[in-house]
Amino acid sequence: MASLKRGANQLSSSVGNTAKKPKANSSITSFFGAPKPKENAAAGAGAAPPSSFRFDKAKWVASLTAEQKDLLQLEIDTLDESWLAHLKDEVVTPEFLNLKRFLKKEKDSGATIFPPERDIYSWSRHTPLHTVKAVILGQDPYHNHNQAHGLCFSVRPPTKAPPSLRNIYKGIKNDYPSFEIPANDGLLTPWAERGVLMLNACLTVRAHNANSHSNRGWERFTQKAIDTVARVRTHGVVFLAWGSPAGKRVAGVNKQKHCVLQSVHPSPLSAHNGFFVNRHFQKCNEWLSERYGEDAMIEWSLNPKKPVLTRKSGSSQDQVEPLVDSKQVNIKPIDPPVSSTDQKENIKTGNTEEASVDLLCDEDDLDALEALAAAENDIPPAVVGKSGEEEKKDKAEEPKSDRN
Repeated sequence: MASLKRGANQLSSSVGNTAKKPKANSSITSFFGAPKPKENAAAGAGAAPPSSFRFDKAKWVASLTAEQKDLLQLEIDTLDESWLAHLKDEVVTPEFLNLKRFLKKEKDSGATIFPPERDIYSWSRHTPLHTVKAVILGQDPYHNHNQAHGLCFSVRPPTKAPPSLRNIYKGIKNDYPSFEIPANDGLLTPWAERGVLMLNACLTVRAHNANSHSNRGWERFTQKAIDTVARVRTHGVVFLAWGSPAGKRVAGVNKQKHCVLQSVHPSPLSAHNGFFVNRHFQKCNEWLSERYGEDAMIEWSLNPKKPVLTRKSGSSQDQVEPLVDSKQVNIKPIDPPVSSTDQKENIKTGNTEEASVDLLCDEDDLDALEALAAAENDIPPAVVGKSGEEEKKDKAEEPKSDRN
């Protein structure tokens, strides 16, 4: 009887285990599981995030040396585990540890670093790896107070949207006429939480000193993050690469698997050469909708009461218009274009009224814009190469009515 009872118990346990055994692929619950027919895409797009990666963080931390733990405490504490699981080997490389030693020296010297430490990896927490639908690539963080917070192009309130972001808003408005351009808001966390990874090439900067932390190791690390997206999000995401530096960073992305959209940068120094009419925001959604269904599209509105996307409600208002033919894409910009020659001359002479280069309206963003332009050979080095003292002198001599 005891033998029979044990057998029955074993059988019962076996049946119970079989019943509880998860189905294959049950962890692939985000919409970036296997591509689904459009009518089934809604379930995938809004499902809970997967936990398919196997990463014992405690065990990994225990394997670090005392110096590594000290240098990598910020990564241990603030880099989202979905990313750390794939970047753990990169952060222990000599290159990354040297970067952390450099940043430690900067901090110990009393230098102010932006963004604040707690925000350096905010992109990873707002957009965990398994939620990425699209990637927007930036370059250097904004370098003044209350601006950078870990998402490229985004600034904290009450800081108003810088010039590049205002041009991004114009691009969205061109794609979606119902888009409401925020009067002052430049905070883009809603996009990040909808699956838009907003990643700068360099993740820190010394206060008021654009590009001061470039070529120290961040570029290698963020390239690894980009490569991770391209490798792990196997069914495809959209990469939006604006400007030649961003274009180089997506050069290795498999364009058969992913959608890569490239154009000039939204900086006032280059936006009029095609950014406003690149249709990237609409093309991004067209591609996501075609592959995963309309529920996978990104809502670009920052006003929750005024979405730019409508679902199949039977109303034609705010419906996504079909993409324009590629031959017509550069015909009708929002604002009249300014030739690159005229822009350079206007920048030289300080005549910003004749150009659409509203550089003085955001003085705090001026250095970043000039550094960006210099990187793309958009303005002469003589203009970019002014020292901080020369800039202060120039600004002091400007009539107050010309400043904002």
